[in-house]
Amino acid sequence: MKNVICAAVFTFSLLTITGSYGQDPSFSQFYSSPLNINPALTGNINADWRIISNFRTQWIGPASPYTTGTISYDRKVLQNKIPNVYEEKSTLGVGAMLMYDHAMAGIQKSTYASMNLAYSLLLSDNNSKQRLGAGFGAIYGRRYIDFDRLNFQEQFTGNGFDTNLPTGEAALSNMKPYFSVSAGITYSIRTEKSNWDIGVAGFHLNKPRQTFLQDELQNLPVRKVIHTNYETLLNESVVLNANAIYQYQYEAQYYSFGAALGYYVGASDQTILNAGLWYWSENAIVPYVGLTYKDLQFGLTYDWTISKLRHASPKPKTFELSIILRGVTNPTGVIPCPWK
Repeated sequence: MKNVICAAVFTFSLLTITGSYGQDPSFSQFYSSPLNINPALTGNINADWRIISNFRTQWIGPASPYTTGTISYDRKVLQNKIPNVYEEKSTLGVGAMLMYDHAMAGIQKSTYASMNLAYSLLLSDNNSKQRLGAGFGAIYGRRYIDFDRLNFQEQFTGNGFDTNLPTGEAALSNMKPYFSVSAGITYSIRTEKSNWDIGVAGFHLNKPRQTFLQDELQNLPVRKVIHTNYETLLNESVVLNANAIYQYQYEAQYYSFGAALGYYVGASDQTILNAGLWYWSENAIVPYVGLTYKDLQFGLTYDWTISKLRHASPKPKTFELSIILRGVTNPTGVIPCPWK
């Protein structure tokens, strides 16, 4: 029975690669993976620089788990070095991100690398600071199958499988890398006690081919994103963070929204305990717990599955961890906004 399930999963994976459109990985903690949401968010931070790492393991139990991980770095650059470009006014940001996505316990592997450039223009500096940002990115991606860990009908000899025999799937083993571009804009309003951002972005705008096969359905479709987030201090001890996202890529679409409260621990304002809840459309309820100490932040979520997959035995388990480190020239204490 186990072999039948593995064969079915592999067949589905091949159909996804060779006969349909591919889709980008998604995170429950999308708010803690800004460079994967909008290139215009590059350098949009309450610090000089930040490093973010995300790790997601999905559907542990009924199938070989899917695992996705990222590490990114972005910063503000050339502050006070370009005429009419000043710190905390108009800003320039640069960043890079590496991502891997493994399925079938690593038999199907995808890797991505991106470079981003963003510029934020100060529109108003009266009672609130209003900004308009634009960003662009370049993405290099590759997807491949580890055939050394699979057996095929062509390799069956009657007394077992001879992995030295050809698989008949050489085309898939020679899948070529692709190059794509992304772009996005953001609009922000910030006061002394609150911050609001809204943005739109598009990934794979050039619709690159994922393999060398001459098939028009091999193009990677554009991923369209709309996102918003709002943070405000409710009082001296409590901060509210709420955000939402909608993504559409070919026939796949999802939205997620939720909120969290952060509580300042102690009188030094250097530690925050966070807890919240998000809803992932027809897929999961996602509770969140987090800890922020000075410029280091941790976040942990568990996807409580509400789709039909919840009836699987054993029940699927999905966890996600985010780690954010921010650096500032002159430390200003805790940064409560998970997005920035």
